[in-house]
Amino acid sequence: MSDVLPTEYFTNPGPTPHAATAELRSNCPVHRIDVPPGAEAYAVLANRVVEEAFGDSRLSKQVENLPAAYRDKAVTNSLLVVGNLGFADPPKHTRLKKPISRAFLPGTVAQLRPRIQDVVDDLIDAFPEGGEIDLVTAFALPLPLIVICEYLGIPVEDRPLFQRWSYVLSQDPLQHAETELKAASEEFGDYFTKLVAERRAQLGSDLLSELIRARDADALSERELLSTILLLIIAGHKTVANMVGNGTLLLLRHPDQLAMLRADPALIPSAIEEILRYEGSAAWASLRVAAEDMRLGGVDIPKGSFVHLSLSGAGHDPEVYDDPERFDITRSPNRHLSFGHGAHFCIGAPLARLQGEIAFSTLLRRLPRLELAVPVKEVAWLADSSLSRGLEALPLRVRERLPR
Repeated sequence: MSDVLPTEYFTNPGPTPHAATAELRSNCPVHRIDVPPGAEAYAVLANRVVEEAFGDSRLSKQVENLPAAYRDKAVTNSLLVVGNLGFADPPKHTRLKKPISRAFLPGTVAQLRPRIQDVVDDLIDAFPEGGEIDLVTAFALPLPLIVICEYLGIPVEDRPLFQRWSYVLSQDPLQHAETELKAASEEFGDYFTKLVAERRAQLGSDLLSELIRARDADALSERELLSTILLLIIAGHKTVANMVGNGTLLLLRHPDQLAMLRADPALIPSAIEEILRYEGSAAWASLRVAAEDMRLGGVDIPKGSFVHLSLSGAGHDPEVYDDPERFDITRSPNRHLSFGHGAHFCIGAPLARLQGEIAFSTLLRRLPRLELAVPVKEVAWLADSSLSRGLEALPLRVRERLPR
């Protein structure tokens, strides 16, 4: 039987959401969420129904299909939700994906390995040889920001701007402070309008130059160009940062798995998949709305309703995973949905996996005596966005640092 869930279940799941989700999922795979008047919202918690929903063309990602009040608010407040492949249905999605798809193929991304390794080692070199660090601010956040900004060809001196913009603009535009979102969108748009004009005068081999070429060939509008750049920065920044922070905490909480990984670094790719399944970078998939009346998981969903797909719920579903609450870096098979599924499978997955592989292998090799600096219960999870699942901070004690 479907329950009506409080809004907080979606917006602020807390540090241990999996037990509550398991109980709800065992009753019914789909539950209504209590939201303010003007729309209805539903949470999909079971793996099979989440996977089904990913491929259901009745679930739209285009803002035009939102209820009027929410649509106007989203369009006004955030550049992110208008004009990029993350908020588009085919054939528009196909058109927007084409200009950047080649840049994120595994073979293309693999060429970044030496530079990513240098960035990882440089960040670790800045750690104190003894004492405490916050892994989130000292490592997890700057690593992917440096990588995606360099890939785009953004001037090094401007990167600090993007950490603030990425934080604000990755908030849910339907819930976050309107003035802050609008101001950040305008600042971001002004900055890139100027940078695009400068880069157009001297195109290079960076990804921004490729996007400008696509724009000038009429493959993208100016608004789509700016929105795509913003999507790449946010998707390529916070998700990787969360993966590194969440994964490090999981390994420290499971010393047997950490010891196994130190003994056999070849398990790192498998460990990354288990980290993504167990505590992925996003608890929920991005916005979807029912474009028509539909039935999903045995529950009737009216046209215009938000449908939120629980990546966390799907990753802990006992119908798919044996003993899903066990963190097992050797788990196989491990076909999770943390990068999505179908047409909207995350285009940046190869780059995220590569950064994770280099980050974890180097942290484990160079910091052989890394440990938590606070009790596990004092590690705080972010509670400001339904679109992100990550840590506010991860205080660690560094007792030894080996050379690069």
